[in-house]
Amino acid sequence: MTSPARDPRSYPRHPLIGVSVALWREARVLIARRGGPPLAGLWSLPGGLVEVGERLRDAARRELQEETGLTGDLIGIADWHEVIHRDKAGAVERHVVLAVFAGHWRSGEPQARSDAEAVRWARPQDLEDLQMTEGAAEIILRTERFLRG
Repeated sequence: MTSPARDPRSYPRHPLIGVSVALWREARVLIARRGGPPLAGLWSLPGGLVEVGERLRDAARRELQEETGLTGDLIGIADWHEVIHRDKAGAVERHVVLAVFAGHWRSGEPQARSDAEAVRWARPQDLEDLQMTEGAAEIILRTERFLRG
């Protein structure tokens, strides 16, 4: 009998690298509600892990397309965010360093795909009424300032 495959994101030997995208369209940012663990049901920016040999910007474009069906013009990395979760015993269960890209919508209409349970455009003032991943609302505001220069 074989054991189930271990999730490589759980109890990593080193921090993992991920990307997320704050895509803006007419003063609204695209957000996605996570469909699977560990953050199922929470709203955040679309994103995921960088694949071996993949450049950060390419990973951000891929994750945006896979999760939402959209394309955008990614201006640059607006922020960095660390996700560190510990289990009850204090062991690091998850450690991801995220490069947060900011950009402008180019084409497509949002569709929940891949890891996303739902996607929508939201005004920054709408975020306080949503259950968001830790730090997401503040990151979104920083990306808005980044794009304004």
